[in-house]
Parts: sequence; structure tokens; C-alpha cells
Amino acid sequence: MNHLRSPARWWIPASGSGKAGLAIVIVVGAIALIGPLAAPYSPDATLSLPYAPPSAAHWLGLDFLGRDVLSRVLHGGLTVVFYAGVATIAAYLVGLPMGLFAGYRRTWRETVLMRSTDVLLAFPALVLLILLSTAAGPGMVGILIATTIIQLPPIIRIVRSATHEQSVRGYVEAAVARGESTLAVLRREILPNIARSLSADVGLRFSWSVLLIASVNFLGLGLRAPASDWGLMVSENRGSIAANPAAVLVPAALLGALTLGINLLGDALTGGKK
Repeated sequence: MNHLRSPARWWIPASGSGKAGLAIVIVVGAIALIGPLAAPYSPDATLSLPYAPPSAAHWLGLDFLGRDVLSRVLHGGLTVVFYAGVATIAAYLVGLPMGLFAGYRRTWRETVLMRSTDVLLAFPALVLLILLSTAAGPGMVGILIATTIIQLPPIIRIVRSATHEQSVRGYVEAAVARGESTLAVLRREILPNIARSLSADVGLRFSWSVLLIASVNFLGLGLRAPASDWGLMVSENRGSIAANPAAVLVPAALLGALTLGINLLGDALTGGKK
């Protein structure tokens, strides 16, 4: 369609910061997804004395139970990417249609919906996550449900705002004049034109999901030992960080790098940085 604002390769950043963000995401994503295949040991195997320093056999040393830190790092990213991805996809599956209809059909239902999102936004995210996950019961199912609910208000607001901006454009009015249904207008005219801004927001929601899920795992409310997870690794080994700093610093650095890379990429896609 000739009214589309985004080029076919809009997802490839042109700025230096965007390319750096994309490279970081690819590297950390490869570690998370392919890492288990390259792990030299089982992540649960006790190999020697706890907190043994790095050596030729154990490049990052051993953790508080004598397990190979490198193997646990290579296994620990998969849970981060998987659970954060599931929460982000679930939140967008619910929030996208709600935001589209709220932005296009501005009725009293929109007012009720937006005031409801304001109530959720008033609570600190981590506090709300702890409350919701506690109410849902132990385990990752409750954490995923809670993370999805927390991500809904910003998704709905962003989609609604972008939809409202597009709904007054001439090509939308022309589609309505042709007699196209609301669903057809949203799917064919509006959604393709807000895809670029939404793609950046998807990255932001994913990074938020990573931080939220890593935080609850750090607090011991999500995954439990002996699971391999970067957030859980930081929690397990933080008490003796001086004995083997790599057991804490490496998973923490990977979490930080993943968040940084996604934010740089998202910022570049929306034209925030050159």
C-alpha cells in the first residue's frame, strides 16, 4: 500500500547505536539459545570444592555447591529468554486488540479501559508482581500471569495512542467511505502503519519482562534450585562474591547486556538516536 510509512527493511537499524544494540542482542541471544549445546558439564553436577577459582578445566570457576559456573551460565539464559518471550507475547496478544479498538472506537468503554489501566500503573511493578504471583501460587505459571498483567497497561496505552493518530488520516477515512468493516480498517490500514513503533515497544516490553522475571527469581519466588537461571545464579552466589566473583558478575553482566542491547535497538528503530 502506498500510504505505508515504513520501508520493507525498517527492522534493520541505520544508526551506530542501533547496530551495536542489534549485535549485543544477537550475541547474548546466541549464548542463551545455543549455550546448552556447548556447555562442558552438566549444570547440576557437583565437580569439586565450592568456589574453586577459574582454571583450565573450569574457565569461570565453581559456584557455592561446586558446580561449573560456565556450564550454568550457558544453560541459564534459555529460561530468561523463554519466560520473558512468553510473557511479552501473551501481553501483546491481549493488549494489541484492546488498544486498537480503544483508539479507533472512542466510546465510554475506552474511558473505562483507560481508567482501569491507570489504576494498575499506580502500583510499583515489582510490588504488584510479588502480590499477583503470591496470589496465583508458587511456580512460574503465576509469575508469567503476573508479568503479563503488569505489561498490559503500557501496551494498551501505546497501541491506543498510535491507533488514534492513524485513525484521522485520509487513507483511513477513504477506507471507511468505501464501506470497509472496522476489523478490515484496523488490519489493513492502521496496523501496518504502526508496526514500526510497536516493534520498538515489543523490545522494551521484552526487556522489562527479563528484568521482572530475573528479579523474582533473585528473590526466590520463581524458579528454585537446582534450576539454571541468570537471576537465580546471582541470588545463590551473592553471599560469597569475593570467593568467586564470576559466579555473580557474569550472569548479572549478561542480563544487563541483554537489556541494554534491546533498549539501544528499540531506540534506533523509533529514530531516538543517530
